[in-house]
Amino acid sequence: MPTPRTLSSQDPVAVAVTEAIVTGDLDALRALLAEDPGLARARVVEDREGCGPGGRSLLHLATDWPGHRPHGPETVAVLVAAGADPDARFTGAHRETPLHWAASNDDVAMIDALVAAGADIEADGAVIAGGTPLADARAFGQWRAARRLLELGALPTFQDAATLGLLDLVEARLTDSPALSPEEIDQAFWGACQGGWLPVAVRLLEAGADIDRIGWNDLTPLDIARAEKAEEIVGWLTARGARTRAGHGAADGG
Repeated sequence: MPTPRTLSSQDPVAVAVTEAIVTGDLDALRALLAEDPGLARARVVEDREGCGPGGRSLLHLATDWPGHRPHGPETVAVLVAAGADPDARFTGAHRETPLHWAASNDDVAMIDALVAAGADIEADGAVIAGGTPLADARAFGQWRAARRLLELGALPTFQDAATLGLLDLVEARLTDSPALSPEEIDQAFWGACQGGWLPVAVRLLEAGADIDRIGWNDLTPLDIARAEKAEEIVGWLTARGARTRAGHGAADGG
C-alpha cells in the first residue's frame, strides 16, 4: 500500500478538506476525495501547541477536540469508503488512533461510527500510559464514552474497573490476583474516588490502598473527589482523615 502523503496544514487542499470535515460539508468532502485519489489517506501536519509537529489523518481531523462534529458519523463513513484507515496513528508526541480522540471527547456517536468501520477497540498508544481508548475515557472522566466502549466489548484494566464502579471485577481481581502491587491498588483506589464509587473505594482501602496517594495532576483521592463533586466520597474520606495535596505539603513541611 502506498505511503500516505503529507500535507502542510497551510496547503490549499488541506485547508479545504479540513473545512469540509470540521463543518460537516459532506458534498464538499466527497468532491475533494473524488478529485484527489489518495487524499483519504493523507496526513496533515502542523505545529500544535503543547505537542510539537505532528501528523494527523483525516479521521483525526474528524475526531479532534472538541469532537461532536456536524455529520461526524457520516464523515467517518465517507472517509473510510474512500480508503481512510480507521486505525491510523497520530505521528508525533503520541500514537493515538481516531478512536482514542473520540473517547477523550466523550463523542459516543463517533465511537460507534469508528468501531462499525473496523477500528480496533483495544488499540494501544493512549496519552494515558500508552493504553486503550478506554484508558483515555476513564482518565479524562468521559463517562458516557467509557460506558459505551464497555458495551462494545472493551476489556477494562483493574484501574478501569475501579474507576467505572465495576465492583465484581475489582473483587475478582483482588481475589484471583494476589500479586497485585501496592501501586496498582493505590491507582485503582484513586480512580474509584474519581468516579465516585464508594463501595469500590471501601473495598480497595480494605485491601491496603493509600488514602492519601497523590495521583494524576498532583491530586490526592480527596482532591479528585472534590473536583468531580463526588460528595459521598468526599464525606467518607474526610471522616477518615484524608488529606488534600495542600495538606500533604503542610504535613511534610512544604
